[in-house]
Amino acid sequence: MNLWLNAALLAAAYVALFLLGRAVPLRREKTPLLPRLWVNFALSAAAFATTVLLVEPAVAATLGYRSVGLIPLLGLQGVAAGVASFLLLDLTFYYWHVANHRSAFLWRFHNVHHVDPDLDVSTAFRFHFIEIALSVVFRVAQVLLIGPSLAAYAAYVLTFQLATLFHHSNIRLPISFERALNLLVVTPRMHGIHHSDIRQDDFSNWGVVFSCWDRLHRTLRLDVPQDQVVIGVPAYANPEDNGVLRTFVMPFEPQRDYWRGRLSRGG
Repeated sequence: MNLWLNAALLAAAYVALFLLGRAVPLRREKTPLLPRLWVNFALSAAAFATTVLLVEPAVAATLGYRSVGLIPLLGLQGVAAGVASFLLLDLTFYYWHVANHRSAFLWRFHNVHHVDPDLDVSTAFRFHFIEIALSVVFRVAQVLLIGPSLAAYAAYVLTFQLATLFHHSNIRLPISFERALNLLVVTPRMHGIHHSDIRQDDFSNWGVVFSCWDRLHRTLRLDVPQDQVVIGVPAYANPEDNGVLRTFVMPFEPQRDYWRGRLSRGG
């Protein structure tokens, strides 16, 4: 797909999901919108710049080794190769997401994404630029191990970005429709639980596109009503913790006791 067409599609999805989230919100806002948007746009801009300057060139160079990886090793071609590549790319990103929560070093940077006191589509690309830079190693290893074609990788990345926008959005979908949708993909209610300020919730729902990986790994959690979900990280819940400069320097400072007694529900 043309780069500009891709960007236009993402921009249209962003605006549509933002407006729908304002019209039929899933969760009520805790903080003023405009200051949040400023922080999220600043972090997102730095993340996108890092992607363009580091991640995309590294992945493009790695995709040149088409004879390397599981897909070529198995001799898969055509639709079978595309489907297998897509599934393996999503599965391995599930593991990368888990690593960003379980590794104390990686969490320092991923924590910046989670300290947003509210959750909507503007949170979707709010990542510390160092987290994006560190992901170069993962992305290169991912491509080398799987061996997807350029077309398969591009299709997954676009789907990944659209799915990220969707499940971070604050849209209140009809519950019956969302339950049906969640049998296949990650939805706003499912990911809202992942952004809860309780560690037990945060350590669940790590999928990006497909929800099946959480089911297979027994990390799926759907039993928390959204009116019981408080977004954020307890130790970084003060308004001053969500400023632009503050979020950029946060990973380099001594880390607080993130969950401060909010380890589990009722415990």
